[in-house]
Amino acid sequence: MPRYLVERTFSSGLHIPCNADGAGACMGVVDRNAVDGVNWVQSFVSTDKQNSFCIYDAPNPESIRITAERNGLPVNRITEVRVLDPFFYF
Repeated sequence: MPRYLVERTFSSGLHIPCNADGAGACMGVVDRNAVDGVNWVQSFVSTDKQNSFCIYDAPNPESIRITAERNGLPVNRITEVRVLDPFFYF
């Protein structure tokens, strides 16, 4: 399955509480994504919480856009990527 980097901007910041409510919100995203075969692998958030860079496995970019809309998440850019591991040659 293709892998994608999804870039997002949150004008008022991304604030997910570090408690059961935050865990529930994240699992809700995972469950809603699964409907379209989209798997959220990992995310990185800038220190100011304005930007996130998320790794997804998905059938195509459109499925990511559909699930983002369903989850109320912005999408600035979707780029298909490949893994480059620094230990590949060892």
